[in-house]
Amino acid sequence: MKATDFLNILKHPVRYRMFLLSKLPLALWAGLRIRKADADQCTVSVPYKWMNKNPFRSTYFAALAMAAELSTGILAMAATLDQPAKVALLVVKLESEFFKKATGITLFTCADGAALLEAVQRAVNEKQPQQFAATSSGVNANGELIATFRITWSFKAK
Repeated sequence: MKATDFLNILKHPVRYRMFLLSKLPLALWAGLRIRKADADQCTVSVPYKWMNKNPFRSTYFAALAMAAELSTGILAMAATLDQPAKVALLVVKLESEFFKKATGITLFTCADGAALLEAVQRAVNEKQPQQFAATSSGVNANGELIATFRITWSFKAK
């Protein structure tokens, strides 16, 4: 499958739900939605709802982390698809900072698509594992920063 085909599948509501059901069922249950996905940038929303809330009347941090990871993971997966060799990818580190309570829909955006692709290409060309720390920032409907996640991906050509 090519990266463009993969990104187009994610834009189709039924195919996207089937992808989540088969690969990330908890993300489907939590209500994560891909709002935008191309080779350079991915935006994922996570709602504040009964399933995602914590006792402090905000979105549970794990639901926020799931949305942030998905926004980086879609770009990481897309970067591996057009390579001449198969590439294994794995999250090896997660860092986060929280700035404000998430009490509505939170949008996480990662714009590191080009840098992720470069890391994958280095892994294939050099035949050595490569790591890249992708950043995903979450904002509320007013554009206020809720949280920032740095998710370090490891890429290894097989």
